[in-house]
Amino acid sequence: MKINTKQSRLIINILNILGIVGTVIFIIWAWRRNLFTDETVMKYYLGKFGPGAPLFFIIIQIIQTVVPIIPGALTIPLGIVVFGHVPGFFYNFIGIMIGSVMNYFLAKKYGRPLVRSLVSEKQYQKYIGKLESSEGFKKLFIGSMFFPVTPADFLCYLAGLSNMKFKTFMFALSAGKPFTLLSYSYGLLFVIRIFNTFV
Repeated sequence: MKINTKQSRLIINILNILGIVGTVIFIIWAWRRNLFTDETVMKYYLGKFGPGAPLFFIIIQIIQTVVPIIPGALTIPLGIVVFGHVPGFFYNFIGIMIGSVMNYFLAKKYGRPLVRSLVSEKQYQKYIGKLESSEGFKKLFIGSMFFPVTPADFLCYLAGLSNMKFKTFMFALSAGKPFTLLSYSYGLLFVIRIFNTFV
């Protein structure tokens, strides 16, 4: 599979910018309508999404995990806002788990050219050397799955390039993702509510 790294990065950067802008616009729109703070308003808009909304949201989460178009830190809280605490967490978890597993196997199949085309050269060079130590990368990967603000999606690709067993990969992913999902979900909502008290 021949991959033009430069063109791939350009396309992904453009999509990333558009995705961020679109998500920020939605957050502003939702905040102005008290969607984050008024349960009645939240239920009203939730009813407009229809029965296919959960599947659509899960697909969005899969896509943003496989292709870095929209930061997960922005889309994860939206699941909580739109669907409620328990369903939102569940839909986030399903989408991101599926996307992360896809990252692992895509890297296994297509190798370094694919992974290199999805991130900046700086980030690629920063982490690719970690694969030289199998045990060191395993510790890095497991630790990163438990903490937010780490390049978790990219590390799932790197796990596919490493000799990490799928069983180990799934264990770390399943155990760590709930913590990062909760951090992103309620961290941003907390910031929005604090901001709301001063505006």
